[in-house]
Amino acid sequence: MIRLDPATAESNPTAPPTVPAWALAATDALGDVEAAFQAGAALGALDGLARAQPSWAGAWRQRLAVKSATASMRLAGRAEDEAALRDAWHLRPPGADPGPAGTIFGAWRQLAVQPPVASPERLEKIVDQLGLHWDRAAVADLCTQIEELAASQRPAPFAAAAIVAHVVAMRPDAELFGWWLADLVLAQSLRWPRPLPLLIAQAFGPVFRAEGGGTRIRPGQKGFERAVCVALVQGAAEACRLAAELSRRAEKLLAVAPKLRAKGAGDVIFLLLNEDAVAGSLVTKTLSRFAARRLFERLQHLDAVRELSGRTSFRLFGL
Repeated sequence: MIRLDPATAESNPTAPPTVPAWALAATDALGDVEAAFQAGAALGALDGLARAQPSWAGAWRQRLAVKSATASMRLAGRAEDEAALRDAWHLRPPGADPGPAGTIFGAWRQLAVQPPVASPERLEKIVDQLGLHWDRAAVADLCTQIEELAASQRPAPFAAAAIVAHVVAMRPDAELFGWWLADLVLAQSLRWPRPLPLLIAQAFGPVFRAEGGGTRIRPGQKGFERAVCVALVQGAAEACRLAAELSRRAEKLLAVAPKLRAKGAGDVIFLLLNEDAVAGSLVTKTLSRFAARRLFERLQHLDAVRELSGRTSFRLFGL
């Protein structure tokens, strides 16, 4: 029988919040002021969750990162879906290059776990991960712009919109980087301990379409700030719904944990609570590949995990 760390096994004191129904109503017909007001309500609902550390917070943040990375593929001119991104990241040998798509995925994973700090060194690494190449002076200027946005105390949605527009004005081919920075600037403005990948998942949705379903509203164009506000309403609502779903699944996983007798089971549960996916072939100091396979089969039988790949081999598991 396994013993879990008390912090890992701690149950969630309250259910995850939800965005008020009125904030989600008729978002396509909102004016600028109304859109900003509803974005504030949505972010207010998400704020406590962004600051909290429930046992499943890591898995929640990484699943948001998967959704953002998937949306990024379109801007990067690639076709990988969630399944392909998971394979590129989780099925590679330790330390191996995950390929261009997996590297972009890694940038979003990093965003979700690190504080919202924009240093030249960090941003240089990110632009490389995103397949871009900026000189050091341009990156330093961008850091200055982010500092000025923070000092201006602009409302968070407008600060996020401003940094995307600024990046695209500097480099029209760097819109993907702009969206990555938008989530970082949003977290800075709201004083969240870590960013939540939210905005790019909405970038090709109806909220960024001109009236009548026309062309996409791009950063800096008329109506972009309003679209960002509406996108945050939708993104916050989806993040809250995902949190509620993962909270229920984590509760089930922790409930069956005392029934597991395999050595290393506690490590596997920790990973499941902190990662989007875990390879079924996982090997640890206390868990062989064969033992890991049996453990995941046991967890699947107990309905405590889901198999995410749809395959019978090289499987991936998650909440």
